[in-house]
Amino acid sequence: MTRLSVEMLAADAPESITSAGHAQLGVAVLLGIAVIVLLITKFKLHAFLSLTIGTLALGAFAGAPLDKVITSFSAGLGSTVAGVGVLIALGAILGKMLADSGGADQIVDTILAKASGRSMPWAMVLIASVIGLPLFFEVGVVLLIPVVLMVAKRGNYSLMRIGIPALAGLSVMHGLVPPHPGPLVAIDAVGANLGVTLALGVLVAIPTVVIAGPLFSKYAARWVDVPAPERMIPQRPSEDLEKRPSFGATLATILLPVVLMLAKALVDIVIDDPENSVQRVFDVIGSPLIALLAAVLVGIFTLGMPAGFSKERMQQLVEKSLAPIAGILLIVGAGGGFKQTLIDTGVGQMILEISEDWSIPALLLAWLIAVAIRLATGSATVATVSAAGLVAPLAADMSTTHAALLVLAIGAGSLFFSHVNDAGFWLVKEYFGLNVGQTIKTWSIMETVISVVAGALVLLLSLII
Repeated sequence: MTRLSVEMLAADAPESITSAGHAQLGVAVLLGIAVIVLLITKFKLHAFLSLTIGTLALGAFAGAPLDKVITSFSAGLGSTVAGVGVLIALGAILGKMLADSGGADQIVDTILAKASGRSMPWAMVLIASVIGLPLFFEVGVVLLIPVVLMVAKRGNYSLMRIGIPALAGLSVMHGLVPPHPGPLVAIDAVGANLGVTLALGVLVAIPTVVIAGPLFSKYAARWVDVPAPERMIPQRPSEDLEKRPSFGATLATILLPVVLMLAKALVDIVIDDPENSVQRVFDVIGSPLIALLAAVLVGIFTLGMPAGFSKERMQQLVEKSLAPIAGILLIVGAGGGFKQTLIDTGVGQMILEISEDWSIPALLLAWLIAVAIRLATGSATVATVSAAGLVAPLAADMSTTHAALLVLAIGAGSLFFSHVNDAGFWLVKEYFGLNVGQTIKTWSIMETVISVVAGALVLLLSLII
């Protein structure tokens, strides 16, 4: 088989592909990803446009009719945005509410008031992990940097001893724990159970963040000993507020969607009867849409009103929270389109057959693919959505727990060694006042530790459950 037929872009992937077909599809995938990488890194084109062009290039290199490629891309984009778009929007609203109301600052100040000395790195990782649940990584960094710098300066701590735990907490939540966009897209792509993935994600996240945060920060502080740059200490959101929400109310609001989704997963396991009225109730209230919507509505009363926000201020807050996520939604959507094109051209089937021929564990293969795309593109989100599309067929015969572990393997791989093609790299470099070498010794190595530790834990869990 030297060229792909029109039928190979049907909704169902071909049953099997010949070795010649493997070769052509393999080359097409490599060239398609190379186009995306080149456009993002060399020409600085937005990831949405790069993924769109890369998808068309993939189809052309594979010899597929471009009208069918466009149909696949559009279908994948639509289904992905339909699946996770509203969740990303609700998460953005909750995160903005948490930041602007002073709720995040309240959590930070309450925990720091009870921490001192050796416990400070542990306090920072706890703060970052809790706040990182509803916040996008970049938002969390901007929110926590002032705290990191102030704590390091006032307590005369090493900047890396305080900063690395905070960054580790945010990064682990971003890569492994829904409702962040990456895990949500991977869950949607492989058909994993969200509650089970959330539970296992938290289980993997805890030891990972301990190792990559407080423990690794001891070494990072020795390798890079720099003072906190005073010029980078910005104003905290709550400094302009007369009052702010309580610690308990803020924490309860943040954890509400997590509790509801975990409760649904637990009820599904215990009852396991779709016709049972109790399970049906929890299936509704524990769905991501309802769980996040409930947190947003509760947040109006527990975060917005205690901060003295008027109805007009709340309306403006929601509007401002949605504008920054347009780019994220488009990237995620285009990643979904790229994923669907990979599946419809038979690439997923090819990966399935190759993994069987090479006897590579599916979870390890997913991690390696995500690592390769992460290193090439610099984007954890692009790595997650692309890898999920490539390995989605591997989940067809998996148990519920192993499908969830497949999602976590992809998420772990997507965090591997952030370097100069990653926006997060430069964000950390500038805020901490580091040079490129220092950023690699600290931030880049920390990301690699997260990826390797989380990947190893996922493989270990696959042997147990």
